[in-house]
Amino acid sequence: MKIHYGTALAAVALVAVHVLMRLTMNFHESLEYETVLANYKFIPYAIMLELILVLLSVHGFNGLRVILLELKQGKTYEKAVSYGCLAAMIGLIAYGSRTIIMVNMGMV
Repeated sequence: MKIHYGTALAAVALVAVHVLMRLTMNFHESLEYETVLANYKFIPYAIMLELILVLLSVHGFNGLRVILLELKQGKTYEKAVSYGCLAAMIGLIAYGSRTIIMVNMGMV
């Protein structure tokens, strides 16, 4: 449970910083293509977005794992749920990281 609480607190803090940074300009301006690319190319901000992605993925899939483990018990089921959630979390983080990597490599 400590992982769940820790990721929640850290995510709240980083999402608050993210929202405050978005409030520095008009909403429609923050969604313009050039602005989004500039955000991804600004390394400190891209790192913060990556941390938010990791924290929320860990938090969400850990919560899903706990819910699924409460539905049914059994050694095989618990391993399947744990490894399934871990694989889904890694897949989501990899897919989310793809955008930042593609922008910084000039593929977009």
